[in-house]
Amino acid sequence: MRLAWLILCALLMAGCPYPNHRHDLRLRSLPEDPVARDVAITQTLGVPLESGNGVELVLNGRVFDVIEEEIRAARSSIHIASYIWRPGIPSDRLLIALRERRPGVQCRVLVDPLGSVNFEVVAPVLTDAGCEVRIYRPMQGTVTALDASRIRARMHRKMVIRDGEVGLTGGFGIWRSWLGNGDAPETWRDTNVRVRGPAVRGMQQAFAENWQEAGGAFLPPESFPDLVPAGDARGCFVASTGHRFLSEASKMWLLSIASAKHRLWIANSYFLPSEAISDMLIEKARQGVDVRVLVPGRHHDVGPVFAAQRASYARLLEGGVRIWEYEVSMMHSKTLLADDLLSIVGSTNLDPLALNHTDEGSLMVEDAALAKALEVSFEQDFTHSVEIHWQGWKRRGLLQKLGEQLPWFIGDFL
Repeated sequence: MRLAWLILCALLMAGCPYPNHRHDLRLRSLPEDPVARDVAITQTLGVPLESGNGVELVLNGRVFDVIEEEIRAARSSIHIASYIWRPGIPSDRLLIALRERRPGVQCRVLVDPLGSVNFEVVAPVLTDAGCEVRIYRPMQGTVTALDASRIRARMHRKMVIRDGEVGLTGGFGIWRSWLGNGDAPETWRDTNVRVRGPAVRGMQQAFAENWQEAGGAFLPPESFPDLVPAGDARGCFVASTGHRFLSEASKMWLLSIASAKHRLWIANSYFLPSEAISDMLIEKARQGVDVRVLVPGRHHDVGPVFAAQRASYARLLEGGVRIWEYEVSMMHSKTLLADDLLSIVGSTNLDPLALNHTDEGSLMVEDAALAKALEVSFEQDFTHSVEIHWQGWKRRGLLQKLGEQLPWFIGDFL
């Protein structure tokens, strides 16, 4: 992750700031009426919240137990899309499971080359295990390497889909940083979700589109089975891709923020919010909503981005938004909790790359049980974090203020 970000910071000098459309999606709460609410969500995001899903949080290093479990349970197919897949212990675990999968299970693996450093070591082993491997938008060639627009347009999704019936998504990467419990500097803090039911079809569709662009064939019909209800959660997979003005990622965040009536808790690893999102966070705080933002602290993996993140604090703090910095390791989650029902878990950051350029995906869920589990997770994270207070922040020294402003160009050029 550090290398990928540094490459981006070094090469994106052509510039591509946020579009100047602060009110493309004006502040509006979702309707109270269930039918009207569903229609509003569908017309905004292009996909409906479908009932009948079973969902569970998967935190930190447990994600590899779940991926291995799904590989071994597969009956027809296992599909893996990952921005980061690098050699190491997690990779070795999954390679063993893939070698030992049931006969006849088709395996398709798609990785992004910018994040998957040294994947050339892994690819032959996957191929030898009978997996079809594709690289998304390869980076070979001098012209390609210096093409800032191509570097920005990456596949940042993280998905595992088993038999078209079970899906896993979140912030995970297949590398050593995701081992452990997020409670030590070398083990990142992350949040994922496993889902069964109709929402999986959206994940499979997103995988199919990326797979085709990478040269893969159409997925067979059995990859899209009829999905029976597996729980009581209503959910959908919000797949986003590059967009000059208002991407699905932007609409998802704006709609979710606007929906909050008493609580809005956000965790985001690369927090460089647009003016429109900052406007909405401040407006929600002024309405009396408990607005909290949890971001990485001193263990941030990319120093310039950390400084740019801090440059956004003053306006938010003055406007009543509460900010916490996670202190014990790199906080890599991308989650939202609105009130006691709406949750978002996925790969989608609140930065210009995720909102305007990269392929992203997050699960949006209305479910009281998942919301409660996410609340417990947030509360635990707050105990490992330091709150940044406005009175203290506005008295910070000149050198610290300069340190925040000098790298802010990153946000303008990503």
